[in-house]
Order: sequence, then structure tokens, then C-alpha cells
Amino acid sequence: MIVDDSLTVRSVLSRTIESAGDLEVVSRVSSAELGLRELDQTMPDVVVLDLEMPGMGGFKALPKFLAASPAVKVLVVSSLTEEGAEATVAALSMGAADTMPKPQSRKFAEDFRVQLVEKIRALGGGQNSRAAGQAPPVSAPRIARPARRPRVIAIGASTGGIHALNQLLRACPASVDVPILVTQHLPGSFLPVFAKQVESASGRKAIVVDNDTIVKQGMIHIAPGHGHMTLREFAGELRVRIIEGAMPSGCTPSVDPMFESLATAVGGEALGVVLSGMGKDGAVGAKALVDAGGTIFAQDQESSAVWGMPRAVAERGLASAILPPGKLALRMAALLEAGVWK
Repeated sequence: MIVDDSLTVRSVLSRTIESAGDLEVVSRVSSAELGLRELDQTMPDVVVLDLEMPGMGGFKALPKFLAASPAVKVLVVSSLTEEGAEATVAALSMGAADTMPKPQSRKFAEDFRVQLVEKIRALGGGQNSRAAGQAPPVSAPRIARPARRPRVIAIGASTGGIHALNQLLRACPASVDVPILVTQHLPGSFLPVFAKQVESASGRKAIVVDNDTIVKQGMIHIAPGHGHMTLREFAGELRVRIIEGAMPSGCTPSVDPMFESLATAVGGEALGVVLSGMGKDGAVGAKALVDAGGTIFAQDQESSAVWGMPRAVAERGLASAILPPGKLALRMAALLEAGVWK
């Protein structure tokens, strides 16, 4: 479904999407009110939503779309996402699976067309499509072994991950007092706004780290946009080291080096959590962490916008728990309290 007040934009988006061959536009509407009215009848997998429209507008409509059809994924395509990080992070925290800036001056460049189709396929196709049925089964989760209480929790996420992270942090009990590391795939310019939003959701101080940042109890440490957050132990303290360069996942920042560095720095005293995201970033690092005696949790398919990154660790038998974010938070608290759970 395309929801945009511009006839030109609706027409161009429709042609772009349907030219892919495997995608169908089931509805083109000029307002959020009309989109909500047609939602039950058309049953889209993905809603392409503008934020600036007369009437209700996209911001007010976004939670209504998600409440009316929990299975639908919302891709925000709006000029607001280009003008500032606040609008983008706000939409993502409310539950938008992903965002894209709308091309200006009616110029829909080829890279925009490619990205649009790729994002819609990921959000609405494959194992996430209602028309596609169930995804192939994954390997049984690894049975948790007795372990020491984690000294650090490290969370990796991408598409759909901001909303999932908010759910997890809001449900996280105050008893979870260990340092929390977050690698979220986001442009660097968005990260200060993202840190403030994380701080508000979690009730914990959140910072974007740099080289030699000391990792502290009860704080959330967020990877910068220009490099990969890794950890090392120095003089009895855990310190951040930012490394740069391409990673096999192609992501910057990447989850893999964060997990791999924890395998070396703290061994079995670490818990890694993999939330919603495209691709397989985090799978290599998760194996290194588990091999060192650490523990991995993964978001389940039903609650993920894109079950790519969590699936990659689940199908390798690395995850000790595969649950929605709120339940993962409770399982985290149980692990910290007792070292293991029954």
C-alpha cells in the first residue's frame, strides 16, 4: 500500500515497485485516513507511508497502522527523514521498520529505486510475508550451560531494531545493572538523537562512545557511525577501542567485532543479544562469544520486522533463548540473578 498525498509520487512509487515483477501494489491512497480504511480489505504486507500529509498525517497514523494490523510493516518514505534525525528516529522508535528520504525535485534516482525494492522485499517477502507461510525450521536452540554472571550485555540490531530495542529496554528491570553495549546500524549523524531516545526509554544514561571510553556499570554505550565498537581490558577496566575498515557483513558499525572482542576481553562473562535486522551481521561474532563460554539470545521471528540477523544465530544453534524483546529482558534479568535459569 502506498500512502502519499502527491499523485505524482504515488504514480512513480507504484511504477517502481511493480516493475520489480514480484511485488504488487494493492492500494494507492492520498491520506492516512483512507489507508486505514482500506487496510483490512487490501491486507498489504508493507505500507509505504509519507509523514507530511493533510489531515491525520503520517506520524499520528503510524501507530494506528501497526495497531490495526500487527503483521504489517511500515516503510516511511518522506522528505522529513532527510531534513533531520529527529523525525527518522521518532518514526523508527514508534515502530516503523525502516525509513528512506524521498528524492527531491521529482528526481527518483536509480539508487533510490534499487533500495526501495530491496527494502520492500526484505520487509514483506520471504519468511515475513503472510502469503509465504512458515519459514523453514531452524536448528534447535543451544541448551544453556551453567555460566558465570555476565559482566556485560551487548546488543546488535538493524532494520526494525530500534523499536525492538525500545521494547527490550523498557521491560528491563532495574536489577540489570551491568554495562550495556549497543551496535545499531544507523548513520553517524543520527546517533546523538538515538542516544537521547535510548536514554529516555531505558531510564539509564546513554552515550555514543569513542576511543578509550571507559565502560561503566548501569550505562548504555552506543557504537559510533564511523567505526566498529570493540572492548579490551586495561588496568582492570573495560575500555572501548574503535576500529575502522570493511567487515564481512558490509555494515558500519558491525555487530561481529563487538561480540568477537568480548569473547577475548571477558570470555564467558558476556551476554550477546541479536535483534531484528537484515542480513547476517553478528553471526560470526556470536559463534566466537559462545565458543568462549558466553551466551547468545535472539529475537523471535514473529516479533521481528526482518528475521535475518536473529535467524542467522538461531539456525546455527547459538541462541539459548529465542523470544520477543520484552521476554528477552526478563530472561536477561534471570540470567544475571542466578547465572543460569531453569
